[in-house]
Amino acid sequence: MTSVPDRIAAELEKEILEQRLDSGARYALRTELIERYGVSANAMNEALRILRERGVVVVKPGVQGGVFIAQPPPQVRLGVIDLWFRGLLVDAVDLFEARSLLEDGFAEVAAERATPEDARDLGWALEELRDRRDDPRLYLEANMRLHAVIARAARVPVLAAMYESIVTLLRGALVRAEFAVADPGEALDHNIEVHARLIKAITSGDRELLAAAITDHRTDLVRLTEPSRSPGRPGSPPAAR
Repeated sequence: MTSVPDRIAAELEKEILEQRLDSGARYALRTELIERYGVSANAMNEALRILRERGVVVVKPGVQGGVFIAQPPPQVRLGVIDLWFRGLLVDAVDLFEARSLLEDGFAEVAAERATPEDARDLGWALEELRDRRDDPRLYLEANMRLHAVIARAARVPVLAAMYESIVTLLRGALVRAEFAVADPGEALDHNIEVHARLIKAITSGDRELLAAAITDHRTDLVRLTEPSRSPGRPGSPPAAR
Protein backbone atom coordinates (compact mmCIF):
# COMPACT_ATOMS: atom_id res chain seq x y z
CA MET A 1 0.00 0.00 0.00
CA THR A 2 1.35 3.44 -0.98
CA SER A 3 2.15 5.72 1.95
CA VAL A 4 0.84 9.29 2.20
CA PRO A 5 4.29 10.85 1.53
CA ASP A 6 4.82 8.57 -1.47
CA ARG A 7 1.42 9.51 -2.89
CA ILE A 8 2.04 13.23 -2.39
CA ALA A 9 5.51 12.97 -3.94
CA ALA A 10 4.08 11.17 -6.99
CA GLU A 11 1.34 13.78 -7.45
CA LEU A 12 3.75 16.69 -7.08
CA GLU A 13 6.27 15.17 -9.48
CA LYS A 14 3.54 14.59 -12.06
CA GLU A 15 2.34 18.18 -11.72
CA ILE A 16 5.87 19.60 -11.99
CA LEU A 17 6.60 17.59 -15.14
CA GLU A 18 3.30 18.58 -16.72
CA GLN A 19 3.84 22.29 -16.02
CA ARG A 20 7.40 22.09 -17.42
CA LEU A 21 8.65 24.77 -15.05
CA ASP A 22 12.13 26.19 -15.53
CA SER A 23 14.98 25.08 -13.31
CA GLY A 24 15.24 27.40 -10.30
CA ALA A 25 11.60 28.54 -10.48
CA ARG A 26 9.82 28.83 -7.16
CA TYR A 27 7.13 26.18 -6.98
CA ALA A 28 5.46 26.72 -3.60
CA LEU A 29 5.95 27.31 0.11
CA ARG A 30 6.11 24.24 2.30
CA THR A 31 3.26 25.63 4.41
CA GLU A 32 1.14 26.05 1.26
CA LEU A 33 1.65 22.41 0.36
CA ILE A 34 0.80 21.28 3.90
CA GLU A 35 -2.46 23.23 3.73
CA ARG A 36 -3.22 22.03 0.22
CA TYR A 37 -2.92 18.35 1.12
CA GLY A 38 -4.17 18.61 4.69
CA VAL A 39 -1.30 16.58 6.12
CA SER A 40 1.17 16.96 8.94
CA ALA A 41 4.47 18.79 8.59
CA ASN A 42 6.29 15.47 9.03
CA ALA A 43 4.37 13.87 6.14
CA MET A 44 5.10 16.79 3.85
CA ASN A 45 8.76 16.84 4.87
CA GLU A 46 9.02 13.17 3.93
CA ALA A 47 7.34 13.80 0.55
CA LEU A 48 9.76 16.64 -0.16
CA ARG A 49 12.69 14.47 0.91
CA ILE A 50 11.62 11.89 -1.70
CA LEU A 51 11.45 14.59 -4.36
CA ARG A 52 14.85 15.97 -3.36
CA GLU A 53 16.42 12.53 -3.68
CA ARG A 54 14.85 12.17 -7.14
CA GLY A 55 16.33 15.50 -8.16
CA VAL A 56 12.92 17.07 -8.74
CA VAL A 57 12.99 19.92 -6.20
CA VAL A 58 15.31 21.94 -3.99
CA VAL A 59 14.03 23.11 -0.59
CA LYS A 60 15.49 26.36 0.76
CA PRO A 61 14.90 27.71 4.30
CA GLY A 62 14.32 31.29 5.35
CA VAL A 63 12.12 34.22 4.32
CA GLN A 64 13.11 33.87 0.66
CA GLY A 65 12.96 30.11 0.84
CA GLY A 66 10.45 27.56 -0.31
CA VAL A 67 10.25 24.67 -2.74
CA PHE A 68 12.09 25.32 -6.00
CA ILE A 69 12.35 23.36 -9.22
CA ALA A 70 15.60 21.46 -9.65
CA GLN A 71 17.12 20.71 -13.03
CA PRO A 72 14.27 19.06 -14.93
CA PRO A 73 14.82 15.50 -16.16
CA PRO A 74 15.84 15.12 -19.80
CA GLN A 75 12.89 15.19 -22.18
CA VAL A 76 12.89 13.50 -25.56
CA ARG A 77 10.13 13.51 -28.13
CA LEU A 78 9.86 10.44 -30.34
CA GLY A 79 7.21 10.92 -32.97
CA VAL A 80 4.15 11.94 -30.96
CA ILE A 81 5.37 10.61 -27.59
CA ASP A 82 7.13 12.81 -25.02
CA LEU A 83 9.46 10.96 -22.66
CA TRP A 84 11.09 12.07 -19.40
CA PHE A 85 14.05 10.27 -17.83
CA ARG A 86 15.70 10.40 -14.43
CA GLY A 87 19.01 9.01 -13.19
CA LEU A 88 20.73 8.36 -16.51
CA LEU A 89 24.51 8.74 -16.34
CA VAL A 90 24.65 9.33 -20.10
CA ASP A 91 22.56 11.55 -22.35
CA ALA A 92 19.29 9.90 -23.35
CA VAL A 93 19.93 11.19 -26.87
CA ASP A 94 23.12 9.14 -27.09
CA LEU A 95 21.28 6.01 -25.99
CA PHE A 96 18.58 6.52 -28.60
CA GLU A 97 21.20 7.12 -31.25
CA ALA A 98 22.96 3.86 -30.37
CA ARG A 99 19.62 2.05 -30.30
CA SER A 100 18.76 3.44 -33.72
CA LEU A 101 22.03 2.35 -35.31
CA LEU A 102 21.74 -1.17 -33.90
CA GLU A 103 18.14 -1.50 -35.08
CA ASP A 104 19.11 -0.65 -38.66
CA GLY A 105 21.83 -3.29 -38.63
CA PHE A 106 19.61 -5.93 -37.05
CA ALA A 107 16.90 -5.40 -39.67
CA GLU A 108 19.37 -5.85 -42.53
CA VAL A 109 20.85 -9.05 -41.10
CA ALA A 110 17.45 -10.43 -40.02
CA ALA A 111 16.28 -10.15 -43.64
CA GLU A 112 18.87 -12.86 -44.43
CA ARG A 113 18.48 -15.03 -41.33
CA ALA A 114 14.86 -14.83 -40.14
CA THR A 115 13.12 -18.20 -39.78
CA PRO A 116 9.39 -19.02 -40.00
CA GLU A 117 9.35 -18.95 -36.19
CA ASP A 118 10.82 -15.44 -36.25
CA ALA A 119 8.12 -14.40 -38.73
CA ARG A 120 5.48 -15.73 -36.34
CA ASP A 121 6.97 -13.84 -33.40
CA LEU A 122 7.20 -10.64 -35.44
CA GLY A 123 3.53 -10.97 -36.34
CA TRP A 124 2.64 -11.28 -32.66
CA ALA A 125 4.82 -8.27 -31.81
CA LEU A 126 3.09 -6.18 -34.48
CA GLU A 127 -0.32 -7.12 -33.10
CA GLU A 128 0.81 -6.07 -29.63
CA LEU A 129 1.93 -2.72 -31.06
CA ARG A 130 -1.56 -2.21 -32.52
CA ASP A 131 -3.20 -3.21 -29.23
CA ARG A 132 -1.12 -0.75 -27.14
CA ARG A 133 -1.84 2.40 -29.14
CA ASP A 134 -4.04 3.95 -26.42
CA ASP A 135 -1.25 4.23 -23.84
CA PRO A 136 2.03 6.01 -24.71
CA ARG A 137 4.18 4.06 -22.27
CA LEU A 138 2.73 0.69 -23.26
CA TYR A 139 3.11 1.63 -26.91
CA LEU A 140 6.79 2.43 -26.38
CA GLU A 141 7.25 -0.88 -24.54
CA ALA A 142 5.59 -2.77 -27.40
CA ASN A 143 7.82 -0.93 -29.88
CA MET A 144 10.94 -1.96 -27.98
CA ARG A 145 9.78 -5.58 -27.77
CA LEU A 146 9.14 -5.66 -31.51
CA HIS A 147 12.68 -4.49 -32.22
CA ALA A 148 14.03 -6.98 -29.67
CA VAL A 149 12.40 -9.74 -31.77
CA ILE A 150 14.15 -8.36 -34.86
CA ALA A 151 17.43 -8.34 -32.91
CA ARG A 152 16.98 -12.00 -31.99
CA ALA A 153 16.14 -12.86 -35.60
CA ALA A 154 19.49 -11.37 -36.67
CA ARG A 155 21.29 -13.93 -34.50
CA VAL A 156 24.22 -11.80 -33.44
CA PRO A 157 24.14 -12.54 -29.68
CA VAL A 158 26.81 -10.04 -28.59
CA LEU A 159 25.10 -7.11 -30.32
CA ALA A 160 21.68 -8.30 -29.19
CA ALA A 161 22.93 -8.23 -25.58
CA MET A 162 24.23 -4.69 -26.09
CA TYR A 163 20.86 -3.67 -27.48
CA GLU A 164 19.03 -5.18 -24.53
CA SER A 165 21.32 -3.29 -22.14
CA ILE A 166 20.43 0.01 -23.83
CA VAL A 167 16.73 -0.78 -23.68
CA THR A 168 17.04 -1.76 -20.01
CA LEU A 169 18.69 1.59 -19.20
CA LEU A 170 15.97 3.54 -21.00
CA ARG A 171 13.18 1.52 -19.45
CA GLY A 172 14.58 1.85 -15.93
CA ALA A 173 15.12 5.62 -16.18
CA LEU A 174 11.80 6.48 -17.81
CA VAL A 175 9.63 8.40 -15.34
CA ARG A 176 6.87 9.67 -17.60
CA ALA A 177 5.48 9.17 -21.09
CA GLU A 178 2.63 11.07 -22.69
CA PHE A 179 1.28 11.84 -26.12
CA ALA A 180 2.46 15.22 -27.36
CA VAL A 181 -0.77 15.91 -29.24
CA ALA A 182 -4.42 15.54 -28.30
CA ASP A 183 -5.19 13.10 -31.13
CA PRO A 184 -2.17 10.98 -32.09
CA GLY A 185 -4.27 8.51 -34.08
CA GLU A 186 -3.06 9.39 -37.58
CA ALA A 187 0.60 9.44 -36.55
CA LEU A 188 0.26 6.09 -34.76
CA ASP A 189 -1.48 4.58 -37.78
CA HIS A 190 1.45 5.63 -39.92
CA ASN A 191 3.98 4.34 -37.40
CA ILE A 192 2.29 0.94 -37.24
CA GLU A 193 2.10 0.78 -41.03
CA VAL A 194 5.84 1.51 -41.27
CA HIS A 195 6.60 -1.31 -38.83
CA ALA A 196 4.33 -3.64 -40.80
CA ARG A 197 6.33 -2.90 -43.97
CA LEU A 198 9.59 -3.35 -42.07
CA ILE A 199 8.45 -6.80 -40.91
CA LYS A 200 7.22 -7.73 -44.38
CA ALA A 201 10.60 -6.80 -45.84
CA ILE A 202 12.46 -8.86 -43.24
CA THR A 203 10.28 -11.95 -43.59
CA SER A 204 10.29 -11.82 -47.39
CA GLY A 205 13.98 -10.93 -47.73
CA ASP A 206 13.09 -8.06 -50.03
CA ARG A 207 16.14 -5.78 -49.85
CA GLU A 208 14.58 -2.92 -51.81
CA LEU A 209 11.49 -2.89 -49.62
CA LEU A 210 13.70 -3.11 -46.55
CA ALA A 211 15.79 -0.09 -47.54
CA ALA A 212 12.64 1.97 -48.09
CA ALA A 213 11.10 0.80 -44.81
CA ILE A 214 14.24 1.67 -42.82
CA THR A 215 14.28 5.16 -44.36
CA ASP A 216 10.60 5.69 -43.53
CA HIS A 217 11.17 4.38 -40.03
CA ARG A 218 13.88 6.99 -39.41
CA THR A 219 11.68 9.76 -40.75
CA ASP A 220 8.69 8.63 -38.72
CA LEU A 221 10.39 8.80 -35.34
CA VAL A 222 12.52 11.91 -35.27
CA ARG A 223 13.43 13.43 -31.91
CA LEU A 224 11.74 16.82 -31.96
CA THR A 225 12.85 18.33 -28.66
CA GLU A 226 16.20 18.23 -26.94
CA PRO A 227 17.18 17.91 -23.30
CA SER A 228 19.90 20.17 -21.94
CA ARG A 229 23.13 19.41 -23.74
CA SER A 230 26.66 20.04 -22.57
CA PRO A 231 28.56 22.96 -24.11
CA GLY A 232 30.39 22.26 -27.32
CA ARG A 233 28.18 19.42 -28.45
CA PRO A 234 26.99 19.65 -32.04
CA GLY A 235 23.36 20.09 -33.00
CA SER A 236 20.65 17.49 -33.37
CA PRO A 237 21.78 13.86 -33.65
CA PRO A 238 20.34 11.39 -36.15
CA ALA A 239 16.72 10.40 -35.81
CA ALA A 240 15.92 8.11 -32.89
CA ARG A 241 13.24 5.47 -32.90
